[in-house]
Amino acid sequence: MGEIRGHCLCGVVTYVASGPVLWAGHCHCGSCRRATASPMTSFFGVPRDSVTWGGKLANHLSSDGKVRRQYCAACGTQMTYQFDGWPEETHLYASTLEDPAQFQPTAHFHYAEKLPWLHITDELPKYPGSANTSEPL
Repeated sequence: MGEIRGHCLCGVVTYVASGPVLWAGHCHCGSCRRATASPMTSFFGVPRDSVTWGGKLANHLSSDGKVRRQYCAACGTQMTYQFDGWPEETHLYASTLEDPAQFQPTAHFHYAEKLPWLHITDELPKYPGSANTSEPL
């Protein structure tokens, strides 16, 4: 993707990521669905230290304090997912990209939690959990 730029709904929070995209995919887990009020969400991972932020981010800790979700303090747009198990990565939401068409997913994660009424017809690998913990279906 080269230099990656994005922002929240109201434009108060912006980011520029200069690091490479480490992975990109769709997450079907229940906590991501609830955090985004959607049947799945699409993320990509970048090195945490490659992201420069503008504006004020608020934080929500979940999963016994192991996950930090950051969002715009003004409009509430979800901006990041950060897990203690991956301290060098920040996961950014594809829908916050200035040009969401840049996003090229490579897999589905936590596919075992997919909602039964969501019909997926792409040929991407489908991992029942995260790609770090399971083989594709």
